[in-house]
Amino acid sequence: MAGRNRYNAGASKATGANLGFEEKLWQAADRLRSNMDAAEYKHVVLGLVFLKYISDAFKERYDQLSLWASDPTSDYYIREPRERYQVLEERDEYRAENVFWVPKEARWSFLQSNAKQPTIGKLVDDAMVAIERDNVSLKGVLPKDYARPTLDKQRLGELIDLVGTIGLGDRENRSKDILGRVYEYFLGRFASAEGKKGGEFYTPRCVVRLLVEMIEPFKGRVYDPCCGSSGMFVQSEEFIRQHGGRIGDIAVYGQESNPTTWRLAKMNLAIRGIEANLGPHHADSFHNDLHKDLRADFILANPPFNMSYWGGEQLRDDVRWKYSVPPAGNANYAWIQHIIHHLSPRGIAGFVLANGSMSSNQSGEGKIRKNIVEADLVDCMIALPPQLFYGSAIPACLWFLAKNKRNGKFRDRQRQTLFVDARKMGHLVDRVHRELSEEEIARIAGTYHAWRGEPGIDAYQNILGFCRSATTEEIAAHGHVLTPGRYVGAADVEDDGEPFQAKMARLTVKLEEQFLESARLEAAIRNNLKELGFG
Repeated sequence: MAGRNRYNAGASKATGANLGFEEKLWQAADRLRSNMDAAEYKHVVLGLVFLKYISDAFKERYDQLSLWASDPTSDYYIREPRERYQVLEERDEYRAENVFWVPKEARWSFLQSNAKQPTIGKLVDDAMVAIERDNVSLKGVLPKDYARPTLDKQRLGELIDLVGTIGLGDRENRSKDILGRVYEYFLGRFASAEGKKGGEFYTPRCVVRLLVEMIEPFKGRVYDPCCGSSGMFVQSEEFIRQHGGRIGDIAVYGQESNPTTWRLAKMNLAIRGIEANLGPHHADSFHNDLHKDLRADFILANPPFNMSYWGGEQLRDDVRWKYSVPPAGNANYAWIQHIIHHLSPRGIAGFVLANGSMSSNQSGEGKIRKNIVEADLVDCMIALPPQLFYGSAIPACLWFLAKNKRNGKFRDRQRQTLFVDARKMGHLVDRVHRELSEEEIARIAGTYHAWRGEPGIDAYQNILGFCRSATTEEIAAHGHVLTPGRYVGAADVEDDGEPFQAKMARLTVKLEEQFLESARLEAAIRNNLKELGFG
């Protein structure tokens, strides 16, 4: 199915940040953590990484201006040293190149030269305050708690020396997005270390990549109502670059309710130079929608799974509940309707939800799902493999909603929905986490775009056990349940050629051997317990 098409391009690339030094940097930084929780240490490390980045970028621009101002053949040449210095300290010369202005007390060279001083915590806090003061877009964003008594200043100094070993903001490394990849790698590791809480700010890269490859946000307004650390936006920008598009062709809007995660998002976007409207502060999308009038062309989201306390009782008459009022005890269908409400007339949305959202009939959820299906909004449903998400064992799925399936450019898929069962995909990257490979992402996305009839892609066909296109009438016959397994069927099992009688005889003998071994182990355990006085 995913044979010769554009979704196989670059399939050998890894899905995670894997430059080699990120793991070494993480291990070194983690050794300095001592007894500090990952949730707390995250802001210590990422704040310094951000500071190093903007300081490197500033220094490169400073050195460039200095060279030009000293060169008699340059248009920037200034004979008088005092005037030359004034130009080097002219803020507009940096802002014109999208470089943050870094005051003297915040420059990395100054901080690193004082890394061994007992006052280093206060110096870092002062640096953060100074940067926010001189860069309006960073106001209220940077961490400023390095002077607290509980943060070991010797270890802080060692961490500053460690971060100082890598060039993050120079032009060559910016072009490779080295800082972005280090930042993302650390976010992923912190998410893993924090367990369940980590999933609140970080969506696994492979899941984001699949969402982006599916909806292809080339041009228009991109929105995430629960943006976490902004991974969706980062991947959208990366997708555009990889496919030769222009970054300025999309406008980014987001919202995040957790104040510390909102700050992480602002920093994550700032290090990549991505302009985004995340609102002037953190805010709850349900109760303080900062983008009420926005109708987005693309929506990407990973809402909190099965959120039980979301204040639904205060929103019973909300204009967003077009397809019926969502239950107060679970926000899944509130998120779905919030997303639909913010879609433009030709908009498309891709988002993550718990598997239960595909089949639940509790508290009126089945009625809402039926209304959404009958309104012909459900474009595609994907069942994901287990163990993709940090800190959550809840099985998850991807929903894709389209406001207008009748697209003149592609095949008319009105009153049809594509179902993809990807539960058996993915590979373990450690004992508890699984990842989709680039090839698997390409296969799923290629299947979807073939189904939509996009040019230059192999013709779509149903594949038993993997994908099937179903009509709205068929979905209604299944009680409007959207679980892909109901529609794709079971894949054919290859016949191994062993006759049934022979196979049963062999398996019976093997089972008997296992019964005997089980009895032997039980006797040994009982004997050990008896010797310990517990017989």
